[in-house]
Amino acid sequence: MIQANDKIGDGGGMTVFRVTRDADTDTLIVVNQTLADNRSGKFFNVDFKNTVGETGMNCGGISSFVDGRIWTAEEWFRSSTASIYDGGNGVRDTAAFTIGTTTPNGFPGFDGETVRKFENFNYMVEIDPKEAVAIRKQYNWGRQGFEGGVIMPDNKTVYLGVDATPAFWLKFVANTAGDFTTGNLYVYKQNAAAGSRWIQLNNSDMTGVLSIDAQAVNAGATMFNRIEWVTQDTTTGIVYMTETGRDNPGSAWRGEKADGATHAQHHIFRAAQQGTGPDSSAYADRYGRVLYYDPATDELGVHLNGGPEFNQATVNSDVYPEKHLSNPDGLSIINIGGQVYLIIQEDLNGRSHGRVPSDVTNNSTCELFLLDLSIANPSTDDLIRVTAVPLGAEVTGAISTPDGKTILLNVQHPNSDPAVNPFPFNNSLTYAITGWDKVDVFTTGVDQELAEANEAFKIFPNPVSRILNFEQPSDVAIYTLAGQRVRVARQVLSVDVSSIAAGVYVIKNLETGAARRLVIE
Repeated sequence: MIQANDKIGDGGGMTVFRVTRDADTDTLIVVNQTLADNRSGKFFNVDFKNTVGETGMNCGGISSFVDGRIWTAEEWFRSSTASIYDGGNGVRDTAAFTIGTTTPNGFPGFDGETVRKFENFNYMVEIDPKEAVAIRKQYNWGRQGFEGGVIMPDNKTVYLGVDATPAFWLKFVANTAGDFTTGNLYVYKQNAAAGSRWIQLNNSDMTGVLSIDAQAVNAGATMFNRIEWVTQDTTTGIVYMTETGRDNPGSAWRGEKADGATHAQHHIFRAAQQGTGPDSSAYADRYGRVLYYDPATDELGVHLNGGPEFNQATVNSDVYPEKHLSNPDGLSIINIGGQVYLIIQEDLNGRSHGRVPSDVTNNSTCELFLLDLSIANPSTDDLIRVTAVPLGAEVTGAISTPDGKTILLNVQHPNSDPAVNPFPFNNSLTYAITGWDKVDVFTTGVDQELAEANEAFKIFPNPVSRILNFEQPSDVAIYTLAGQRVRVARQVLSVDVSSIAAGVYVIKNLETGAARRLVIE
């Protein structure tokens, strides 16, 4: 957010901590450090104010696959001094900001440029996670409401996601690998001829940096509905991004359309299916989707649509599909047993139009899914539910550790009312799901004969330490190998096995008779 804070500096913040893996338990532990500036402890706030000026609305960003460099995204777009000052509750120093002289970390080609204070927000900001300091605001990537991005294997090309409507699909290409201080910025125009879909923008001075949207519109660039996180499957080269969506985007991009910008083809097609146009206030894009972009062909399209679509204002859970996708936001990659999966995270942005069943109370529940990228034309039926978060919370920031054993993820802004979420579930947190190296396409530890005979009874993860999930609501019983029944659950999608002693068990579907071998850790 943007808050007045005498301890870390006004604006936003970012926390850095270092983890190592305990050799005996295979779990992650936070370790003590002493940084170059003599700060000691486990957790450190990143110094923005004394290095690049205040930050704010820190969200998403980039974790480079190539060399581990980190950028944080300043998301919610600020358009006035009042929006950062917030009556004295936000950034209190609103004097004009001069790059390179106001703070020690400048930017080649922009040093000495003076901007209004609020114009020094809404950039990708590179930070040094090892020393917990900001390095530079990435002025030459433009001023946008950034959410995510990805550094390509050449360490020169960057694709950038902007959380806005309209959002433009941006690409930066550095002159020199690993040096992002010089290079060109481009915007994507889907309806241009193949080979000429990237149009260069002016990013060489602050006039250009502050007018990216206007330049994109003038170039007839393609408009999207909230592009957020971006990732790449390095085995195929395909780039994926989430387009979160919003209820009725028609009026939000109508002015830009009139001035020359163009709609993404999937929005034109989708609006036609609804019997309207993408500029119409009747056009609905409530659930969002996962898009793909192929750098080899410049082709961009829909990989997986969210849904379901309901025309009525409300719908009850008895007719609502148990597995769906609503407003995907966070996105990353994990390799499990040699197979690549997308990690997709939800950020429900409303309850309207059946997005959440009417009899599900106390706000929304967001979920994290895996999606096997070897599936050519996936649907929501192919999603593998991994975890859900407390009511009102967003699940985001999921990323695999380099050894592939753990997914780290965040739960933010759950409903803080203890009557809704009992302690500690009414607090934000970062948590870890470990053991992915023991999963072989979700069948490791399962007797293969049983797996073949009972394909319809799917459980995951296996081995499991706490929550065991099912593909559909089931009546289940868990037995020891000696045949003693230890747990029964009726019409459940998951069961908590943390109170059951570690060991090998048999879990049985009481409706079909199908059984699986289950390993509890």
